[in-house]
Amino acid sequence: MRSSVSSPISRKAHRMAVGALFFLQGLCFSSWGSRIPSIQQQLQLSEAQLGAVLFSLPVGLMLSLPFTGWLTSKIGSRKVVTIALVIYSTTLVTIGLSQTTWQLVVALFFFGFASNMANISVNTQAVGVESLYKKSIMASFHGLWSLAGFVGAAIGTFMIGADIIPLHHFLMVLAVVLLGVALAYRYAFPQDAAAPANQPIFVKPDKALMGLGLIAFCSLICEGAMFDWSGVYFQKVVQAEKAWVAAGYTAFMSTMAFTRFIADWLTSRLGLKRVLQLSGVLTAVGLAIAVLFPHMVTAIIGFLLVGAGVSAVVPLVYGVAGKTKTMAPSMALAAVSTIGFAGFLVGPPLIGLLAGVSSLRLSFAVIALMGISVALLSGRIKSEAA
Repeated sequence: MRSSVSSPISRKAHRMAVGALFFLQGLCFSSWGSRIPSIQQQLQLSEAQLGAVLFSLPVGLMLSLPFTGWLTSKIGSRKVVTIALVIYSTTLVTIGLSQTTWQLVVALFFFGFASNMANISVNTQAVGVESLYKKSIMASFHGLWSLAGFVGAAIGTFMIGADIIPLHHFLMVLAVVLLGVALAYRYAFPQDAAAPANQPIFVKPDKALMGLGLIAFCSLICEGAMFDWSGVYFQKVVQAEKAWVAAGYTAFMSTMAFTRFIADWLTSRLGLKRVLQLSGVLTAVGLAIAVLFPHMVTAIIGFLLVGAGVSAVVPLVYGVAGKTKTMAPSMALAAVSTIGFAGFLVGPPLIGLLAGVSSLRLSFAVIALMGISVALLSGRIKSEAA
């Protein structure tokens, strides 16, 4: 669905503003992620206790999915993303203020809720800007989110080294986000594509959206597994030295971020369907290399390929979903995101379950099948979307 809204602001200004919003969202998430060890130590949580506490974040995220799509379709993504980023960064501060486990649980629940509000609304903004360019630019926005991940991690490392407590760190991030949102608001995309009249909160996605959701689901199983298990794989299977345990994760994140900046260019030349199929193949081949040849160099090469493989899938799927004519872009994104994010939740425990009954290598081999599934499902995308 394309917007016909005319704006006195240039499309480049809209793109820069929305890109900044993506960066601010990624900065909030990575700032939290970089201080998880500090929070754990501050509250004296065991690994099991931390794992239970962290579960409140995806619970908040999942519960917000249908509500966020409906709200965005009613009041517009520019207002929702502004509200969401303010809540997101403010809730980040409440995480730093938490003095008990239950306070942290509540803070993380609302942090997850606001995270998804920001995610759906900022992607709806990106769909609007993409309609001005009449070509794929969605992946580059997600590249800025990934770039913010590196920046946030680097800042977090500095803060830890300087003995700056999470609360003071998060207050600085809050100030940056509030300033960034204030500057970007005027240049954000002004009005989303029109939604069908009287659209309910809960809308069943059609067959096309279900297919897109399944592609995202399979890719996010791989992505979730890499986020949570890459370090363990290098430690226990590759048997890397302590200094190199994080090498696989770094390789994965590096190519994921870089490839997002060139994925739109590739899509304009190869077509959406071919890029998604190539993404699935790269994911499967990368995991296969890491499983068949679990040595330092080969495993790093494999993880580099996996990062390149998963990088473009979700951005490109979101871009197609946002153009549907059956419902508002925000509702379509929420529907696809609900299905896809389930894969992100399923991936890590699935790895653990399979590793428990067999081995970690075999569990990664099974996850490689999800990459093949992405390639096969992408072949069924309608030609007009491809």
